[in-house]
Amino acid sequence: MSVSLYDASVGRFLQSLGAVSGYLDKGRSHCEENKIDLNEIVETRLYPDMLPFRFQIIQVASHSLSAVKGALAGEYMPGPAAEDLDYQGLQDLVAKAESGLRQVSAGAVNGLEGNEVKTPWWTFPAEGFLMSFSLPSFYFHVTTAYDILRHKGVPVGKMDYLGELQIKT
Repeated sequence: MSVSLYDASVGRFLQSLGAVSGYLDKGRSHCEENKIDLNEIVETRLYPDMLPFRFQIIQVASHSLSAVKGALAGEYMPGPAAEDLDYQGLQDLVAKAESGLRQVSAGAVNGLEGNEVKTPWWTFPAEGFLMSFSLPSFYFHVTTAYDILRHKGVPVGKMDYLGELQIKT
């Protein structure tokens, strides 16, 4: 079985964006049931020198949809670090990233192999950009956001983190 660049990147982004959407829903429900201000979650950090939950979700969108758009354009610019979004705005951002990725064709992404992607820091071959920079960065922020929710008592577990699995029965 061969795995295409589209499957290895966009397919994984979509799986995890679905998971993020799900655990954001669980976070909202938990806060509403326990009378926790959602803005408290948005500004939560695991450690004082870490960026808050809000930043983690913004970067989830940046390292998925924006990364694919950047690879297609040949240039990637990171998303805004300080965008002031509330919890609903973060949920909307994840939904927008998921919707946008569903509109990207497999042929367009698979046709990127060997193309150059410039970033503010380095220049990559497109497949290297997606596989060695965007995906690891994406997973870092997906995990950190999950960890912040877990730290705040949201009842999420491994299956919430994994999202919808592709299982052949």
